[in-house]
Amino acid sequence: MPRIHIVGGGLAGLTAAVTAAESRVPVTLHEAHHTLGGRARTSDGPYLTNDGPHALYRRGPHWTWLEHRKLLGPLASVPPLEGTRFRFHRDGALRRTPPLAMLRLARRSSRTAPVDAGFLSWATGQVGEEGARAAAHYMGVALFHHDPGSLSAAFVQERLRRATALPPEAHYPVGGWARLVDRMASRARDLGVRVETATRIGPRDLDGLRRDGPVIVATHLDSARALLEDPALTWESGRTALLDLALRTRRGDPFIISDLDAPGWIERFTAQDPALAPPGEQLVQAQIPIAPGTPRADAVRRAEDLLDLGFPGRRDRTTWRREAVASGRTGAVDRPGTTWRDRPAVDRGGGILLAGDQVAAPGLLSEVAFNSGIEAAVLAVELLGRTAPDAPRTAGTP
Repeated sequence: MPRIHIVGGGLAGLTAAVTAAESRVPVTLHEAHHTLGGRARTSDGPYLTNDGPHALYRRGPHWTWLEHRKLLGPLASVPPLEGTRFRFHRDGALRRTPPLAMLRLARRSSRTAPVDAGFLSWATGQVGEEGARAAAHYMGVALFHHDPGSLSAAFVQERLRRATALPPEAHYPVGGWARLVDRMASRARDLGVRVETATRIGPRDLDGLRRDGPVIVATHLDSARALLEDPALTWESGRTALLDLALRTRRGDPFIISDLDAPGWIERFTAQDPALAPPGEQLVQAQIPIAPGTPRADAVRRAEDLLDLGFPGRRDRTTWRREAVASGRTGAVDRPGTTWRDRPAVDRGGGILLAGDQVAAPGLLSEVAFNSGIEAAVLAVELLGRTAPDAPRTAGTP
């Protein structure tokens, strides 16, 4: 029986599976790992960490999609008291406020920022070099890139406005992203999706899947390039060192440290959701973007310097530690002269469709994966309808 096959069980693959199954077509989801979620997996307890600081942005497209299907679940927002513990590292010291020029820039409409110019050069002309450089470094939180100022001004400015919105747009699934993944997977299964985990699909397997119907490749772009044997599947992403720590709780620890001297971000995630760590402990993650070829140790040292500055006695308070590097796994970034439309297209031809966070779809961070997953599913359903020999007719079809 003709069916849609989806390779990859992360956010893009699950979104595509639910969307396609809602059209009452047969769907099979293949995931190489033994659990679903991709980069949205949450580690096993007692410390519930994610592979990066995932956040759902209110008013974004995936928020609406999840809310409509009652999949959002409990969400944590920033408690007002914790909002007062936001610190900015600039000129070697922690401060309570960023440069005023950076705040003025954040209020500028992204429509005023050109696609063809670099962000730093354009922003310097708007508010001066100090505010422009601080804004570029602040955007490490949403770009995970070692040099945000070199990226397209329009691309960075749109994200700057959303990342500085008040009240904050960012919300966090209570209990970690695994809870959201579980809800999406349950919805897919309820709709009849066949979910096959620990199933690795290679180029030879792909030929067999294509005989059934359309195939949606919802993997990391590097994996998609190898699977489809298509060297054109490339786009720039960032490289970020991640340092996760569990600390014994100390009253007055900062909620966030945003490094304005160089791109970097430290966040205490138990401020929003205390259940992410055992009682009496708090979970902190440092994200330090690094240039290609730069050793992880350099970024870790910088993270530790910031932690020593903001979390007194943290070395004696540390109860758990984990280091990692996310290389090319932090979403697409657009250079001057490019937009999301220039990224690898969703429709690759021959019944192959692409979904993920480096694909030609709009949005901020994981919103790109959601949007491309929905578009790929809609196109796959259309293709399946054309190829199915006995496709059911709907009322009014001649």
